[in-house]
Amino acid sequence: MMKSVIHFLIFLSVTSLSAQKLKNFSVPKGYTQIAEAKGDLDKDGKDETILVFNTNIKASYKQNPEGISDYKRVFYILKKENSSLKVWKENSDIIFSSGFGFYPSDNTLTINIKNNCLVIEQLFFTNSRHTQQYKHTFRFQNGDFYLIGLYDHFEDTCDFSFTNEINFSTGQVIVDREYSSCDDHTKLPENLHKEFTHKFPALIKMNDFFIGDHNFKIPGLKEDFAF
Repeated sequence: MMKSVIHFLIFLSVTSLSAQKLKNFSVPKGYTQIAEAKGDLDKDGKDETILVFNTNIKASYKQNPEGISDYKRVFYILKKENSSLKVWKENSDIIFSSGFGFYPSDNTLTINIKNNCLVIEQLFFTNSRHTQQYKHTFRFQNGDFYLIGLYDHFEDTCDFSFTNEINFSTGQVIVDREYSSCDDHTKLPENLHKEFTHKFPALIKMNDFFIGDHNFKIPGLKEDFAF
């Protein structure tokens, strides 16, 4: 009994110390809020707040016409403690910059909390005909946020519609490719739909994830699945 009490007191002490380490949040000077979401991410019965900002920091990369401003974006996961917001997590690598893509003004970014998971959806044009859509799902477990779901859709206005999906918890992977043409006389490649299970060595932490930095072989094809 005494041992259980001691373990409980140690747990409370560690929890309290962890809470004290969280920094107070205030909007950095020059930042503009562009999105907000609320929901319970760690299943403690209390809602966290997600805030997304355009920053005044120039992006380190550029994929847009010359002359268009391109600034980093950042999101914060905030906990409310004693009526104050504290910074739990901060990330500027997953969401694309304000000038990213071919038509930056048409980009969409949506962040929400569903089933205690953080869901980030982004859509942008890669050129005048191609759209790229990403949906990444992160779950808080084992003391951190991990990537557990991926949806990747790449589409041409005439020629194709490609969809890739991964459930990282089960290892289920879906590769789907549909071909079409605005020209009735064009010979189309065969459509492809493939479902298989891939064993991932470990789940990827949110702050270790960069879109496109990971890949694995697709069984039966001479190419990789990049995510």
